[in-house]
Amino acid sequence: MNYNLYVVNVEAAIYRDNKWLIIKRSEKEEHGPGLLTLVGGKVETHGAQDSILEETLRREVMEEVGIEVSEKIHYLESKSFLMADGQLVVDVVFVCKYKSGEARPVAPEEVGKVYWMTCEEVLNNGKAFTWLKETIKKAEDYRLILERGI
Repeated sequence: MNYNLYVVNVEAAIYRDNKWLIIKRSEKEEHGPGLLTLVGGKVETHGAQDSILEETLRREVMEEVGIEVSEKIHYLESKSFLMADGQLVVDVVFVCKYKSGEARPVAPEEVGKVYWMTCEEVLNNGKAFTWLKETIKKAEDYRLILERGI
């Protein structure tokens, strides 16, 4: 039997009031050094586990930027991309509300800088790639729905 192997990655679109947590990836990162992106990381498997995507998301957020997100997280989108080495990645993005902590680069080998930016600031930022802008726009639309309680 032929299995297609891929990496599963999760990302957190974290909001606090009307701003989104955006990171600048460390220049030391192998994939996308210096890029603006969302916090996230690869799913690590250690056998069967419930809520593996959600637990990975919480762990990565704490390890990379030192904050907690609220208990409820909401699926936003999924996509795939190829890394420079040809590895296929399935990326799952969740919308999360900031809960506590001070956002800072806890893992400087992974995160160079941390920013809280409005949707408009991300959309108008020349260093933000199209895929980040599209995701933040979707996340902003979803955040507004969540806050209206619709």
